[in-house]
Amino acid sequence: MKLPLVFRAVLVSGALIACCAGAIRSQAGPTDAPPSEYHNLKVLPRNITSKDLQRIMVDEFNEGLGVGCGFCHAEKPGSHSLDYASDAKSEKNIARMMIKMTLGLDKKYFQVHKPMIGDPALAVTCTTCHRGLPHPDTGAGQ
Repeated sequence: MKLPLVFRAVLVSGALIACCAGAIRSQAGPTDAPPSEYHNLKVLPRNITSKDLQRIMVDEFNEGLGVGCGFCHAEKPGSHSLDYASDAKSEKNIARMMIKMTLGLDKKYFQVHKPMIGDPALAVTCTTCHRGLPHPDTGAGQ
């Protein structure tokens, strides 16, 4: 059975359009990453997964410093829930500086190529100095 000329032309045109669209899309390169659901990330990767963020917060801060979320994160006004994006508490900015410091030490002195907080390859972490305490014991009081 031979297809009518008009039907064949439409079929070929549709196939060409589909192929061209696919080729153009593949040449355009990767699209931008989806926007993060987290706001005000200044040290942690903007595309961090919920699982990685939770692991870092628990392993590094809850366990490493023996603190809860409210140690660094301020409460939302008129509420008892936390405003994770807020920079109202100085402890949050101190934590950012400490993250940069420990990652810098790992990179400079322990040759960790691309250090990332929470990476088991790190030699220097929050726990190295804090040992489960909110403020490291410096021995200054002895």
